[in-house]
Amino acid sequence: MTTESTLATGTGRRRPALIVLCLVQFMLVLDDTVVNVALPTVRDELGFGDAGLAWVVNAYFLAFGGLLLLSGRAADLLGRRRVFLSGVALFGVASLACGIAQEPWQLVVGRFVQGAGAAMASPAALSLITLLYTGTRERTKALSIWGGIAGLGGTMGLVISGALTGLTSWRWIFLINLPVAALALILLPRLVAESRATHRARLDVPGAALGTGAVLALVYGLLQAGETSWGDVAVVGPLLLAVVLAVAFVVVESRTPDPLLPLSFLADRTRAVANGTTMLFSAAFYAMAFLLMIHLQTVLGYDPLTAGVAYLPYGAGILAGMWLASRAVTRFGTRWTLVVSFLICAAGLLLLSGLAPGDSYLAGVLPGMLVTSLGCGLSLPVLTVAAVSGTTEENAGLGSAVLTSVQQVGGAVGLAVLVTLAARHSDALADSTSQQHAATEGFTLALTVAAALLAVGAALIATLLRNPRDRPL
Repeated sequence: MTTESTLATGTGRRRPALIVLCLVQFMLVLDDTVVNVALPTVRDELGFGDAGLAWVVNAYFLAFGGLLLLSGRAADLLGRRRVFLSGVALFGVASLACGIAQEPWQLVVGRFVQGAGAAMASPAALSLITLLYTGTRERTKALSIWGGIAGLGGTMGLVISGALTGLTSWRWIFLINLPVAALALILLPRLVAESRATHRARLDVPGAALGTGAVLALVYGLLQAGETSWGDVAVVGPLLLAVVLAVAFVVVESRTPDPLLPLSFLADRTRAVANGTTMLFSAAFYAMAFLLMIHLQTVLGYDPLTAGVAYLPYGAGILAGMWLASRAVTRFGTRWTLVVSFLICAAGLLLLSGLAPGDSYLAGVLPGMLVTSLGCGLSLPVLTVAAVSGTTEENAGLGSAVLTSVQQVGGAVGLAVLVTLAARHSDALADSTSQQHAATEGFTLALTVAAALLAVGAALIATLLRNPRDRPL
């Protein structure tokens, strides 16, 4: 990709620029999970229903995932620094709105706007890092730091949420974003010059509207199924609308001269399998984080701070898995490393699915958490390498945006399905058993299904990923 202006950033400014960009990415990814520990407190204070509560999570990464491709293209055409700063500003304003919300709808709208700001800032930041570090070795190192910070943000969101909710108020999980956003808005214009692509093309707004609308309709219908029945018009209507919008998206993308997502991009077998299984992976793990945090507090009786601290070993497991990933790929190749890592994840989820009232942390929670996190850390970097396999300077940004979109949308759909399954199964047992037992049975079913999704992913990788481009990480 060529630019109208070279980033007039000296070598001495690249490191502070990278720190600022990674700090913002940490904040954006942290907000994927930062609400999970606080959800029971938010539900009680603002009066959410169980299915409605899921929208506090879904609204964020639906907007984040749905708008990533459009925002990444806008950054190329309108200016990467401009779009990044606009996204950070929007994210900061929305965080303030979430922090002072008094009604459920206010928090959900604030979370959606937060996601829109994140969708603007994240791909623009990644583009800026790519331009700041032009050498292959230094760019790989910078992007590895970027990826590590992002993974840390997803884990630390649970810990920070527990600490802030337990020691102060759930509102601070949003208000803490304000100084980070302010710091980025002040420092980045002094560290990085503007850049944009020279090739002029129009933004594919119809494609973005249709794609995002299809996902919104799908998840809304799935969430409604948790409160009514699958045959209800409130469920069938949105699901049919999702199908129509998805078909329209494919038609528009095949005909527009500058598509948001060229359909030929996913013709590469390795990328197609990696992105498809990433969706299954994200569906299982977003749901696991949501359901486990609810289970720890409502069934095992943990307070928010204890629940957050209880999740700390998960981060250690992820780091250990990521350390093993490059060695595993070098020795066994991408295909079998992913198969084994998915099966490890599935085994960990099955261990967690057996978590019952009265189980201790060391004997009940920790073993399943460590196994699951090890598999997760082993899977993430390998999936990332496979998902951007074969991309060039012309489409590397598209590859990153597609991967992040798949992660966000897969998480939203998986969360909707598994929360619905857990809620309906618990409700069906509520009249014949205790509330704790009914909640446990719903939790067990959902995590068992999540493990099955990962087993399906492992089978798809073993069957379809025949000739991956195995490269050391």
